[in-house]
Formats: sequence, C-alpha cells, structure tokens
Amino acid sequence: NSFAIRTNTCGELRSAHVGQKVTLYGWIQYQRQGLFLVLRDFQGLTQIIIPQDEEHSHVKKLLSNAPVESVVRVTGTVSPRPPGQENPKMPTGDIEVKAETAEILNSCKKLPFEIKDFIKKSEALRMQYRYLDLRSFQLQHNLRLRSRLVMRMREYLCNLHGFVDVETPTLFKRTPGGAKEFLVPSREAGKFYSLPQSPQQFKQLLMVGGLDRYFQVARCYRDEGSRPDRQPEFTQIDIEMSFVDQAGIQRLIEGLLQYSWPEERGSITTPFPSMTYEEALAEYGTDKPDTRFGMKIVDVSDALRQSDIQFVQKALSYPRGTIRAICIPQGLRYLKNKDLESLKESAKSQFNQEIMEIICKPDGSMKSLLTKFLGGKQQSELIQALNMRVDDVVLLAAGEHKQVCSALGSLRLLSANLLEAAGLALRDPAVFHFLWVVDFPLFLPKPENPTELESAHHPFTAPHPSDASLLYSDPTKVRSQHYDLVLNGNEVGGGSIRIHSAEQQRFVLEKVLKEDSEVLSHLLEALEFGAPPHGGIALGLDRLISLIVDAPSIRDVIAFPKSFRGRDLMANAPDYVTPEELEPYHIQVSWPLEEKEAKKN
Repeated sequence: NSFAIRTNTCGELRSAHVGQKVTLYGWIQYQRQGLFLVLRDFQGLTQIIIPQDEEHSHVKKLLSNAPVESVVRVTGTVSPRPPGQENPKMPTGDIEVKAETAEILNSCKKLPFEIKDFIKKSEALRMQYRYLDLRSFQLQHNLRLRSRLVMRMREYLCNLHGFVDVETPTLFKRTPGGAKEFLVPSREAGKFYSLPQSPQQFKQLLMVGGLDRYFQVARCYRDEGSRPDRQPEFTQIDIEMSFVDQAGIQRLIEGLLQYSWPEERGSITTPFPSMTYEEALAEYGTDKPDTRFGMKIVDVSDALRQSDIQFVQKALSYPRGTIRAICIPQGLRYLKNKDLESLKESAKSQFNQEIMEIICKPDGSMKSLLTKFLGGKQQSELIQALNMRVDDVVLLAAGEHKQVCSALGSLRLLSANLLEAAGLALRDPAVFHFLWVVDFPLFLPKPENPTELESAHHPFTAPHPSDASLLYSDPTKVRSQHYDLVLNGNEVGGGSIRIHSAEQQRFVLEKVLKEDSEVLSHLLEALEFGAPPHGGIALGLDRLISLIVDAPSIRDVIAFPKSFRGRDLMANAPDYVTPEELEPYHIQVSWPLEEKEAKKN
C-alpha cells in the first residue's frame, strides 16, 4: 500500500485485522439485494456489508444503486463473519467490512460482457474491450507471473553473471533472408527503414565492441500476415556472449530458466536432454518433438524388406527410401473409423503421403490389406518391431525419408489430440519436458527453387567445426552450430554460434546464398576489426509464458495483442492517413478499383 491512499488492499484482510478501521478502493464485482457487495482489486476480494440503519441510509442508497464494475471507496470496520457464514474458498473469507462511508469514484455503464473467467465471450469482443478483459483473474495472473519471471531473469543475468542490459534501435535497415519485415517510410524519397525482426546484427556488433555479455527484453517485428498464434510484434529475451561455445550457452539458459521458474509450477531438472535434428526427424517427424508421450516413429524397413509388396519395394528403391510406422495405443477402442479416415486424409492432403493401417485383433493377429502379402514370420517381426498389443492401431507409410517422417510426425500429434478428446490422458499440461535439438543443417533447398539454397535459420550461423571444409565443396552436407530449445513440442528458443570471420561471412552471403552482401557491409567491415568468437540465443517470452500458464493462445499472456489478422481491434489500427500526411514521405496510395468505388460512395 506504499504511496496509495488506501489503508489495505481487498485481498489482505484477515481475522487479525478485526476491529481495525480500513479504507478500501476497488471495483464492485457483485451486489446482492442491497445487503452486501463484493469489492475487488488486483489482489483479491472483500465482502462489504451495506448498512441498513437510518443513520447510514445515504450509504445504503449509494452502494445499492451503484452498477457492477463501478469504482468505489469504502471506509468501515473489519468484523468477523457470523458463525457458519465463513467462506473457506476466499482468502478473506473469515471477515467482512461493515461500511460506514462510501463514495462512487466512477460509475460503470452497461458492460459488453461480464468480467468473469467462466463466462464465454468471443475473442474479437475480448480484444475490442481489452481494458475490461484485463480485469479478469486469469489475465491478471498471467501478466503478473510474466513480470515476476522477467524480473528474476534480469537478476540472474545482470546481478549473478555480469550481463549488460542494452537497448538497441527499432528503426534499422532491411536484412537479407529470414522473415518479412515491416517498412517505415522516411522523409528521403524512396528510402525506408525496417523494423528489426530481432536485434541480431546489433548484438553481434556489441560483441565486436567488447561488451562481452549482452541481454535485452527485446521488442521484435515480423510481417507474417495471418498466421495462427503468431503476433506481428512480440518479445524475446535476447542474449549474446563472447568467447563461448554451444555447451556454454546451453548451460546458461538451463540455469536462467531454473532460477526464474515460478515456484507454483514445480521444479525443472537440468541439464536438459539433447537430440540431433536427424534423430528428432527420424523418431518424431519434426524438429520440435513433444517428448511427454511415446508413439515414436519406428523404422520397419527390415521387417518388410523381403516381402513382395509392390509399394514397399518401390519405396525402398529410392536413395533415401524407408518404411516407417507409428503405433496408436488402444486406437481401436478410442478412435472411430471416421477418425482413422481423417488421419489418412490429412497425410494425403498435407504431405501427399499414402497411409496403410494395421489393427491388432483380440487374438493378437493382424488385420490389414498387407497381411495377405506377409508370411507368419514377417507378421510376427512387424508386431515385435512395433511392440503391438491388442486393440492397437498402426499407421504405416512408405517413401522418401523426410516426407514419410514428417507425415507420421503430424499424424502422431493429431492421433494424440483424438485420443485425449476421447478420454485417454496422454500429455499432462503440468509436466514440462525441455529438450535441446542440435546439429541442424546449415542450408536447405529453397522450396520454390530446390537448386538454390537458403539459410536454415539465418545467414550469420557458423558451420559445425567438423564440417567447415564442406562449406566450400558441398554446402548441402554442412551441419550448423545452431541449437533450438523445445518445450512440450513448442520451440521456445533458438540460437547459434556466429560466424566471426569476415571472409567466411562474405562467402556464405555471396557464393552460397547468392545475396547482395552490400546490404550488410557495416557488419562485414566490423568483423574485420578483430571480432571475438561469439554466440547467443533468443527465448520467445510470449510462447514460454503461455506454456507455463497453459494458456490457449499467446494472446492470453500479452497485455494488448493483435488479432489473427494483425489488427488492433480496440483502437482500430492500422488506419488510413490523409494524402497530406503522406506527402512528406513521398508516398501516394494506389487504391484497388473496388476500394476507389467504395470511397466515392
């Protein structure tokens, strides 16, 4: 209550305060028949008894007529609740405050929705009236937990490990490759700033400048359009260090998370397990595996190699041909035929991958279109390889390794959703499985032109020391010194050891990626002035907090988020500006024809 005009908050009064005269400020959460009301502030709830005697009739009239969510001041005496009327569910449930004076500080007009967590309201309405939605217990809890976690992170980095908190510019220039950036016009004709998608170049330049250890709670911007559960502006815990290797960064982050982890979410064990990119793809079909449950992808190529099945032999004839499968435990009991059909259709539409199903019957035998092509020995080998039990359902795919694994990885997660919807508990939201994924490829073929390469992460990532020579002879085979931090199947952080040689950085940009290195001339020049070996990482704060509090969306851990389409529904942004306002920036808007007509009318 420091600096405030109240004596107490609405969440702190207990039996020990009985007899004290208090002044409370808050919102009316609930009012019942002019007898009592519940007053709410950021810390909790207090029951206020409305006086019924003639002497305080003006107080009764004031509080009885005040609309819900009005802001009031109440002064009164703390009293014990009558025997049998205590509320053990309320921290203040043993007491009540008998009002003596009151003042309506601001009356509330008719609400667009009730301020209660259990009341369902559309997300669009919640975002339009975000200031009302922020009054809900859940959003208050999320934002306060976020604040505490960030404060603990600052303590760990700055106070315990000598990091320097540096603010980097928001107005910058375009970065080649990576996500699309927002452009900001300048008063120089045809010249634009870019909003940085991360402080990547600045933090590397800080290492060249000898700062040694940098961190920032950084605002980042990506013009990614309508992507579910993404935000055009988001927050990273951004970190860079000099004279460090991959293991050093990983230990730092493990210590940081352990130190700042909220007590109420249990403890986390370090060191986190690690897995290579190839292992993650082969066993989970993704580079961000959810390791809270099994159903791993199993290679059954050997069990079927001797069969006469045409599609099997065709798949195994490919350079990276494989036969793989996942086993859905109790799938026959929990999944309907339409569920299995939807899984197969998903693999076909998303990955162009055919799926064959195998069912383990009550007598332990297999039911599948495959069985007539397989002898008893091959069937038992397949059952053994997949550890199949009665009522299990197997989804089998044949073809090129990456396509098969990616399809089965997607089906693994979809199957888990279906099993949980049917009542089988697989993934506990209160359990936190961290995982490092390492040894990513440094370059990937461009989807639109597979003969050209793009950076798997960004062009500043250093090659794996064992593969450095391959950079000049066969860049497609080079592994990177990149590492991702995964939590419960979500990427919550990513970083790398950086290229600190100007010559190597120029080669990657010009010869491998075919990018114009002139855009990065300032960075290339800086690397020529004695740049130290350095590396870093960025943690996605919004995603991390949403997983900690088990929020359905990252929008539930951001005070003022944008909508799915990147709009601010509360302030109606982005908005039009007049031609006069655009004139200093040498910009004219070219309207689509239908919008021109609409404006005329």
